[in-house]
Parts: sequence; C-alpha cells; structure tokens
Amino acid sequence: MTTVRLTVGQAVVRFLAAQRSERDGTEHRLIEGCFGIFGHGNVAGLGQGLLEAELSGDNEGGLKYLQGRNEQAMVHAAVAFARTRNRMSTLACTSSVGPGATNMVTGAALATINRLPVLLLPGDVFATRVADPVLQQLENPSAQDISVNDAFRPVSRFFDRIWRPEQLPSALLAAMRVLTDPAETGAVTLALPQDVQAEAYDWPAELFRERVWPIPRTPPDPAAVARAAEVIRFAKRPLIVAGGGVIYSEATHALHEFAETFGIPVGQTQAGKGTMRSDDPLCAGAIGATGTTAANELAARADVVIGIGTRWSDFTTASRTVFGEPGVRFVNVNVASFDAAKQSGVAVVADARAALDALALALALAGWSAEPAYRARAAELSARWQATVEAAYTTRHQPRPAQAEVIGVVNEVSGERDVVLCAAGSMPGDLHKLWRTRDPGGYHVEYGYSCMGYEIAGGLGAKLAAPDREVFVMVGDGSYLMMATELVTAVQEGIKLVVVCVDNHGFASIGNLSESVGSQRFGTSYRYRGPDGRLDGGFLPVDLAANAASLGVYVLRTRTIEEFRRALVKARTADRTTLVYIETDPLLGAPSSDAWWDVPVAEVAALASTRDARASYEKAKERQRPYL
Repeated sequence: MTTVRLTVGQAVVRFLAAQRSERDGTEHRLIEGCFGIFGHGNVAGLGQGLLEAELSGDNEGGLKYLQGRNEQAMVHAAVAFARTRNRMSTLACTSSVGPGATNMVTGAALATINRLPVLLLPGDVFATRVADPVLQQLENPSAQDISVNDAFRPVSRFFDRIWRPEQLPSALLAAMRVLTDPAETGAVTLALPQDVQAEAYDWPAELFRERVWPIPRTPPDPAAVARAAEVIRFAKRPLIVAGGGVIYSEATHALHEFAETFGIPVGQTQAGKGTMRSDDPLCAGAIGATGTTAANELAARADVVIGIGTRWSDFTTASRTVFGEPGVRFVNVNVASFDAAKQSGVAVVADARAALDALALALALAGWSAEPAYRARAAELSARWQATVEAAYTTRHQPRPAQAEVIGVVNEVSGERDVVLCAAGSMPGDLHKLWRTRDPGGYHVEYGYSCMGYEIAGGLGAKLAAPDREVFVMVGDGSYLMMATELVTAVQEGIKLVVVCVDNHGFASIGNLSESVGSQRFGTSYRYRGPDGRLDGGFLPVDLAANAASLGVYVLRTRTIEEFRRALVKARTADRTTLVYIETDPLLGAPSSDAWWDVPVAEVAALASTRDARASYEKAKERQRPYL
C-alpha cells in the first residue's frame, strides 16, 4: 500500500481539496475554501497545512484560505455560500479552542436549522492531556473528555472528535456523506485536538484521490404518489406552499409548469420566495404571519394544501391559524421524512423535482385540474396585492421615509439577477410581503434562525458564491451593531457589496412586537438614560456611516428617497463595497394581512396595556388548529 506522510492538519487540507459533488451529470467542488482565524489551537496544525497549500501555487486545485474577523461571521458566510450554490458546494471554517470555537456555535445552529451544509473544524484541548488545563480549556470535574466543543453536538448533524490520527479517514468520509445528503445536511463538526493536528501519520495515498459524492434526486414511492394524487384530484380550492427545497432542488421550472398545468396558485415561505416570479398570475406571494392578503385569503379557504420543500415553521402557518377550512388536508413533498410527516399530511418523501414530475403524470392521467373560476380568483387576488405593494413603494412619507419605500427603490434599481439579502428585524417580514422576485436566486433571507448579524457576513458568502451577481445587503442598525466585521474581509478580498444601512435608532421589529403584547416598546430604542432612571432620553449619537468608512468602505449618506435612489444607482455601478445610509420612520409599518403569530402575553399584569393585549391574545388562540 502506498502511503503519504503528513500531519493531521495537512491531511485534512489535502483531503478536502479533492472532494467533489455531482448532480444531473454536473460536478462541483464540494469544499471551495476555508475561512480561518488562528490561535494556539489550530495555527500549527490546520494553519500550517493551509499555508503549505497556498505556497504550493495550486490555485485551482488547492484549498483557498480566507481570513475572517469573527468566527460566527465566518460560519454565516459559509452558510450563505452554500445556499447560493443550492447546497452543491460549501466552505469550511476553522477556529482555535475556547471562545473561537464557541463563537461558531450560533452559526452551526443557523446552518442546521436551515438545512444548509457547512464544515466546522474547531481546535480542541490536548488529546494527551500532558499540559492540562491548557489556555482557554473548560475543566469538568466529572469527566475529562469534555470540552466546550461538546456544545456543537446538539446543533450539528454530525459531530466527531479526532483523538487519534487513525480515526481521521472514517470521520472525514462520514462528514462528506452528511454534507451531501439532502435529507440530513446541516452543520458538520470535526473537533481537532491541537496536539493531534500537528501529529504525523502515514496515510493511505488513496485517501487523497479525487472523490465524487453524488447528490441524488430521490424518486418518490409510486404508492405515495398515488395516495397524494387521490387527495389532490378531489380538491376544489388547492393551494401550493413552496419552500426552500424547491430552490435547492432546482425545481422552479417544474413548479411553474405544475401550477400552470393544473391551475393551482402558489404561496411562498421565506426560503421559498423566488420559486415563482412575482408577476406570475398564479403567484400569490408570501404566506403566513408575514404573508400577503392574496396568499392568506387563499390559505383560509384551501381544502388541500400541497407543501413542497417546506418544514412548516410557525411563520408559514401563522402559528397554525392560516389554514382555516375545517376539513383541510395536507400533501407534503419533502426529501426528509421528518418534514414530510408534519401537519398529519400525506407524505411523499422525494426530491422536489422528481415528485412534481410524478404527481403531474398522475394528475394528467386522471384528467384533473382546478376550476377556471378558481384560477381567475387567485389571479385577481394577486393583482390586488401588487397594487398594494405599489402603494407601499410610493408612500412619500415625511420627514423620514417608510422602510417600504426603501425596499421599493432597491427593488427598482437592482437587476433581474441581483440578490437582496437580509436576516433579522422588521425588514425580513417587509421583504417577504413586498419584494418583487424575478429570479430563483435573487431573494436570500435567512429566517430559519433569523440571526441578527448574518447580513453582512452572508452577503460576503453570497458574493463569493456568485461573483457575477450584484448583492444588495439590507441591514438595520441593530444587526449592523451586532456584526459588521466582515466589511473588512470584503475590502481585503476586493469583493464588492452594496450595503443598505437602514437606521431607525433601535430594535424596530421587537418594538412593534413589544407594543402588540402590551409591553410599550420597553428597551427597544437606542436612547440615553433620562433623569427618571429610564432609557427614555435623547437618541444616542451613533454614526454607523462613519463606522463603515473607518473600516475602508465607501459610504454615501442620504436623507430623502430621491437622494437614496441616486446614491443606490451610484453604488450599484461602483467597483468596491459601498454602504448607502438612510434613516427611516420605525413607526410606519408595511401593509398588513392581519395574520397572527403566537407570542404568549403575560396572564396577569398591573399594566392596562398588557391586560388588553392578553384579551386579544386569548381571542386569537381560539383560531389555532392542531391539523390532525
């Protein structure tokens, strides 16, 4: 057997560079690069291995190193990269032990919740324990084999700790299996003790050969298709709910053909927005708690709901109130049986595109389609909502514009294939309702974990994955203050982003929620502490535009919508990362569809506002359904 003598760190780098994914006959590099922040836990192992790879001059076949500024942000960038590539490729992230590692835990949870592949390689404590406790080591008196990296276990789809070099090959192969499994994918964590990383071993040369991991289009069980078709063909008011699985499967064309052939309108989850163009008459738009009046009215009367690639979050179902028909039935198409079984639905465990093709054949053979009058009603509701969107885009609110107006200008200035990216605050809900989608890859809102701080790092990852697209990062002041660090990485790498910084001097989204539960926007504005000891003084003089400029970003300050439009046009044509700053009115929300979200209100309270909110809450709870 031919062997190659390398350290564990060098072996990991060489192995990852040789991995490929394949679907429909097209191959991709599975791991395209590695973000890293070095410390004593990884500098001599993975860090040295990445250096040797860079010095080898193999820019095409080697593993490219990317320097991060915050470990959580590195993971966000890798997740956004994977999403933009429809889960066919991703990035690895390496950190030192201790705080560097635990900083990645939030990113791992985000990846797993969103079913997106990312490989995490945190350093770990000494396997030999000769220097215990090492710097940043957590000591557990009851077990010496525990470190802070055990925090990755519940948020990873696969976790292993490599105590000996001999364990590495099987761990690497298992990691790649999970990363490329559409039903199981998420964060994969391989914890690497710092002494093991530097240890040399004679590896089988075969470990480093190019390896192709097929990503299957899992076909549906014919019996499941028959059961689903039997339910659908008796529907009078069917509705499709399209989730992110449609996009990851690259099944948007199949969805359009299915909807058009059978006259079924389509509502979209946050991850599924972009599965249909907004100007398609059968596109009812966003559904659920942040939905449109069109989709939610159709949902209220739907007798059969066909979920395709959705995990049925509480926002999608409006906390199980949006589907109001007493006898409503669900058909769930999902590559993961866990999600396909939700809502007591008829489960079709399959790739979205394969399942749509099979269902289309079964329904065509049955000669079924929805009534023309129902199709016409769906088109009428969609057109009515588009008029509402246009009114929101042109509010002309003074003295500060509404957030909806800002979204409208970004939608107008951006191109057909450009990407809008967001994650947390009030903007994701407004974008879900108002953004006019034109391309399957043009809408990127992380709402599975809705993680503040994702936006700028996510924009970096999306641009790395699709350098031919302009990426518009929409970030509020709250999220910007959480994590603007990767602006420095964008400047360093010469990666151009357009960052729209919307400043409403606080946490506007939670302010609205706080008011709705009777808590009077407590703790949601950025204000000085006043003479009465409360945070109700003047606004803090935080200058986010100046902060961005100090990080090397080109900044354009605007005050009016007209100034904002001119600046955004300039930013889009710029050749470097540009931040466009504007203040908006936090009290002027987007048009409502009157959907509900279950956030429990205090059952007893001295405040009249809270008591009133509790009464409204109890009334809303009456509409909640178990969907059994």
